[in-house]
Amino acid sequence: MNPSTALARVLVDELLRGGVTDAVLAPGSRSAPVALALAAAERAGRLRLFVRIDERTAAFLALGLAKASGRPVPVLTTSGTAAAHLHAAVLEAHQSGVPLLALTADRPPELRATGANQTIEQAGLYGGAVRWAVDVGTPEAGREEQQNRYWRSVVSKALVTASGALSGDPGPVQLNLALREPLMPDDEPGELTGPWAGRPDGAPWTAARTRTNATSAPSGWRQRTLVVIGDGPPMWGRIAAATAAGNGWPVIAEPSSGAAGLRGGALLLGVPGWLDRHRPDRVVVVGRPTLSRPVSALLADPRVEVETVTTVPRWADATRSSAGVGLGLNAGPGEGGTVEAGWVQAWSAAAARVGAAVDAALDATSALTAARLARDVVAVLPAGALLVLGSSTPVRDVDRLAVPRSDLTVLANRGVAGIDGTISTAVGAALVRGGPSFALIGDLTFLHDLTGLLLGEGERRPDLTVVVPDNDGGGIFAQLEPGEDRYAGDYRRVFGTPHGRDLVAVAESLGWAASRVRSPEELPGALALGGPRVVVVGTDQRAEAALARDLRAAAADALRG
Repeated sequence: MNPSTALARVLVDELLRGGVTDAVLAPGSRSAPVALALAAAERAGRLRLFVRIDERTAAFLALGLAKASGRPVPVLTTSGTAAAHLHAAVLEAHQSGVPLLALTADRPPELRATGANQTIEQAGLYGGAVRWAVDVGTPEAGREEQQNRYWRSVVSKALVTASGALSGDPGPVQLNLALREPLMPDDEPGELTGPWAGRPDGAPWTAARTRTNATSAPSGWRQRTLVVIGDGPPMWGRIAAATAAGNGWPVIAEPSSGAAGLRGGALLLGVPGWLDRHRPDRVVVVGRPTLSRPVSALLADPRVEVETVTTVPRWADATRSSAGVGLGLNAGPGEGGTVEAGWVQAWSAAAARVGAAVDAALDATSALTAARLARDVVAVLPAGALLVLGSSTPVRDVDRLAVPRSDLTVLANRGVAGIDGTISTAVGAALVRGGPSFALIGDLTFLHDLTGLLLGEGERRPDLTVVVPDNDGGGIFAQLEPGEDRYAGDYRRVFGTPHGRDLVAVAESLGWAASRVRSPEELPGALALGGPRVVVVGTDQRAEAALARDLRAAAADALRG
């Protein structure tokens, strides 16, 4: 089937799985694929369809259906002023808390802002009157499985949000559907199979769970559960870790999660043979895990059931794989199941073996590499200290290599994961914290926020030590695809971006004490001097990339032994 027809049929199928029983449409050309999918669902007896020639009337009809039933009701329009005519009903739904779902067909991006017929800026058309608005994106051929996950997840989230299942605040949601020609189907309507199929049991792609069962185990629960804790409020990370301990579930936790999970969880998950033997049936996700590709790959594995726990009516699901999402945590174990014998012990033993292999590889050279620096900084900090981690390599090195410590407060700007403003963030956190504080940030992150080192006259000076692994540029790219040999000709110019600055001199010019550390033995003394201070450690981009490969190999060898 063509891409626009595929989107329409998957969208309607997921609406039905999510409990939609009524739908309204006003006729139009651009909305034809979705209109035909709704008509097919009506013929199959799966919903009631109402057709009105005026979009304003259609919208208020949908509003009445939703108001009386309490269920989300979609109203479909074509592009242009047709979408604008929904606005009055959307405003009423907003003020009255009615779960109205505005499906606005749109022209594809290449026709926007060109004067093309019946084309306006529809994305975000209703402003703050909707609980959520998303420009769904134009369907494309050749990406069936990924698009199926994405479309179903978006529809499920729209229904959960509109119904107020997690927020207690129902209201309108807009899905803006950019559709390219051909708009009419090139086949006969049939059952969605293969990459377009939904969950085998007919359940919604993502379902809202009640507050009390987000991490409790229902009767017959699967015996292999893993908890993944990403960035988020530290209190929730600690509660999640305690819940996992009470249930006998291993924990993989990012540094800024507030929890101390298994050491080297990202390396552990990156060993395919070991993971094949220890793949969990169920993964409970708390917070926003963003650091590790192996974690993302596990969450995208269709053999694993993913449950998401959120503390707010928004949740992270980058892999579009959550089967259920709920607010809050149940601190006690569920009933009706027993943990597989040796489950958490197997993970703990594997993590210990990976840790020993990592330590041996890091200690094999006398040089203070960025990877070793991340491990050693975390190890030598005083109990109760604050540690702020820069995005890019430092936070990932700590995630993979450091021994987790529950007696540190670790912060990182992982909301959007930018490198900007990190010094200023660390200064602010240190001023609030009061005790010894530290930051581990890359050289480009340091240079990006030099004005953060400028302290106001008469203001309190933070006890902050900023540790900077200086690889003279964008070293993380050497560990990613741009660092491959085939891109070597352009690497230095557009990825490596050498700055050539003496960072000790730069820090001193802005009024901070600064020094250079050249060996592991010098590090503890430099960190004990107190701040405000900058400590610079010279490293090499290519050598760090080679060491990262060696560490992955060491982890794999440790688990084969």
